Amino acid sequence: MDGSMRVAMYYNNADVRVESQPIPKLGPGEMLVRVRASGICGSDVMFWYRRHKVPLVLGHEIAGEIVQLGPGVEGWQVGERVAASHHVPCNTCHYCRRGMQTTCDTIRSTTFDPGGFSEYVRLPAINVDRGTYRLPESVSFEEGTFAEPVACALHGNRRSQMQIGDTVLVLGSGIAGLLHIHCARALGAGLIVATDINDYRLSTAMNFGADHALSADQLTPELLRELNNGLLADVVIICASATSVFEQALQCLERGGTLLVFAPTGPDVKLPLDFNEIFWRTQRTITTSYAGAPADHIRALELIRAGSLRVSEMITHRLPLERSQEGFGLVERGDESIKVIIEP
Repeated sequence: MDGSMRVAMYYNNADVRVESQPIPKLGPGEMLVRVRASGICGSDVMFWYRRHKVPLVLGHEIAGEIVQLGPGVEGWQVGERVAASHHVPCNTCHYCRRGMQTTCDTIRSTTFDPGGFSEYVRLPAINVDRGTYRLPESVSFEEGTFAEPVACALHGNRRSQMQIGDTVLVLGSGIAGLLHIHCARALGAGLIVATDINDYRLSTAMNFGADHALSADQLTPELLRELNNGLLADVVIICASATSVFEQALQCLERGGTLLVFAPTGPDVKLPLDFNEIFWRTQRTITTSYAGAPADHIRALELIRAGSLRVSEMITHRLPLERSQEGFGLVERGDESIKVIIEP
């Protein structure tokens, strides 16, 4: 396919420009997808994480339709509706063989060309092979953009070793926290408690499965025990980057429980921890989660298809490519939006 396309070029959170680029050419095994919907992720507005790469086209939560196939592509047809993941594993390295696909070197280097905030994206052959998923007929393009973020939440859920009936505390009720709440409810959690500093997000947390939604400064171990028959949380999930959240998380984690650090801190943050007091005698576990494996994406789409996850209700804004700057501002402020979708 010849010609040019429009892209949203990211320079910083306050400077996202609509520019023109040639439509990518395909090589063997590759696929060209017309982007119908692309979600703005919280990581997209972490400028400290992006500043060494700018300018660039962001967007990794995409859904669209195949418009062209490169030589040698089999099993796909032009016109099929797909979702795709930008990070895919090699499946052969030491980490993949141990079942740790999301720590694979390949998963850290794979991406789209140029990014989801554009009219078209080229999917490299490795992404076509192990990171492209057909959208079920009943799943819309907008819902398809949730395949990647839901996969990340499901991967985190597996890392937390949450069991049916566990008490789950989610600190931070932005889109990541809401997905963790919604997934935990769908997967059989017992009591779910959510916190945030934003009243709108707290009310939204209740809508997606939280039993209690508390202001972050209201939560104490004593209050949690009152809500949970004298016990603390079996699983605590950090979905906010404020360093004060870590102390609160550890205070609210029950013996034998798991602390899942889902949101990163800011750059260069060091956290002193008394490991003997916090972990050794209490047998608590601290773990992290990054990205989602292919199996998580498949499971995500199945949960969306089955209606177990009402992700479309999380969308608060749908914007054309020309209003991408507005979308980034909404996500950065976070006080008046949940999920912002760009529709090129």
